[in-house]
Amino acid sequence: MSVTESIKRRLLSMKRGEPFTNTCFLKLGSRSAVDKALSRLVKDGVIQRVARGVFVRPKKSRFIHNVMPDVSRVIEVIAKDHGETVQVHGAEAARRFKLSTQMPTTPVYYTSGPSREIRIGNLKVKFMHTTSHRKLQHAGKKPGLALSALWYLGKDGVDDEVIQRIQEGLSRKEFEELRTSKMPAWMAGAIEHYAQGEAHG
Repeated sequence: MSVTESIKRRLLSMKRGEPFTNTCFLKLGSRSAVDKALSRLVKDGVIQRVARGVFVRPKKSRFIHNVMPDVSRVIEVIAKDHGETVQVHGAEAARRFKLSTQMPTTPVYYTSGPSREIRIGNLKVKFMHTTSHRKLQHAGKKPGLALSALWYLGKDGVDDEVIQRIQEGLSRKEFEELRTSKMPAWMAGAIEHYAQGEAHG
């Protein structure tokens, strides 16, 4: 059976709309054979290339021809493939907690890997290298998102109202995870000040 046929068969068990990388198929042939086979399958419309080395079995919708996978899911797959830790940048994290209305034009992520820009569909995504393990804590989870938002807002931008908004966006367990994270003294102080106010309120 050719590499293309082997990949095609494997694809049938893969969920539509779920991104995957070429490394999934390296047991079926050499990298160049796999890459050639994937390019052929893209040409035939069996799969769609969403980013360099990242593909998807097209998920069709009645309204849009092919539905693109969620950008954050594509980022997760790329990070896993490269063995790096990736965290949403603070500007976007603050927006998700309704602490900012600014919509970043280019999605930015902190990464333990190299700084670079990639294209996902028509969207340009920026990776910024950071050596700070504290900024990459709880990557991909809500407490990590909260930390990212707090770093971004900074010492002068964080008060009880901000912590309250963040708490409202977290479960009790997630808020506890946030409280026990490694963080600068000003951040820990702001969270504790709010928590004590809650306890006495």
